[in-house]
Amino acid sequence: MREAFDVAGLGLAAIDDLVRVARYPPADAKVPILGRVRRCGGLNATALVAAACLGSRAAYAGIVGEDEPSRFVLDALRSKGVNVDHVCVHAGAGPVLSFIVIDDAEQTRTIFYDLSPIVGPDEGWLPDELLRSTRVLLVDNFRLELTIRAARVARGAGAAVVADLEGSLAPGLDELLGLVDHLILSSGFAGLLTGEPDPAAAARALRAPGRTVVVTCGAAGSWYLEGASGEPEHQAALPVRAVDTNGCGDVFHGAYASALAAGVDLPERVRRASAAAALSATTPGGQEGIPDAETVMRFLQQHDAGPASARPV
Repeated sequence: MREAFDVAGLGLAAIDDLVRVARYPPADAKVPILGRVRRCGGLNATALVAAACLGSRAAYAGIVGEDEPSRFVLDALRSKGVNVDHVCVHAGAGPVLSFIVIDDAEQTRTIFYDLSPIVGPDEGWLPDELLRSTRVLLVDNFRLELTIRAARVARGAGAAVVADLEGSLAPGLDELLGLVDHLILSSGFAGLLTGEPDPAAAARALRAPGRTVVVTCGAAGSWYLEGASGEPEHQAALPVRAVDTNGCGDVFHGAYASALAAGVDLPERVRRASAAAALSATTPGGQEGIPDAETVMRFLQQHDAGPASARPV
């Protein structure tokens, strides 16, 4: 009997080397490092860790190699409760390598990344067993041909497809968009896709029959709608003392997917995802700040009680 999962992911994992500085320097400057740490990151991997932390049965089916960075990522995912039995091991492949500079003063981060380890897999490979046994499939827009085939298999088996898209408008993206049931985008990428700088207008432009759209705007909250005739609703950002915003968008995706798999309605899915993303920003280190379900619900109860109580504990 095959194992069933709530949330599965087919997409990027990364190794993030995070460096904290007082302020991001201008060119030719020398500045002291206030802290340095290596973490597992990446769109898909971080979202899956969030889903697992929130109580979902989560599995990662990305492409890795046999090198030390690949082992680091797999060990990190296992330690967070993410199943990695369905990964593809491909010679020369590995996680994306990222160097992230965190500006303490402005609470921003600058990401330098290397995509050269994105190679393979062999033509025709798919984690069919996993795709046919998950409730929700998380995808990104890397390895588009593989992702499109995976989305077709998962949807054919009754899974919902949740997309985390960023970067450029690559050939094949329209085909993937046609397979996405829940499209969650940053306001920047939504604007790039639609030409609409206003996030509510971008959400409107992206609506389609059977599709839910969420446009996230960081500290300005998010806009969401459902179906071809829905109108955008606003979810305000939840107040926290932010320390590190790296990975917040990915946490939002994972929390949303976890709530979707549990049958939670749309406004509450967005609300829980907003809370999980906000709480993750209160601890440095990306995945290290991801809360569990009890912490999220307690935070939301405190927020509902009034501004004085809306502080994470």
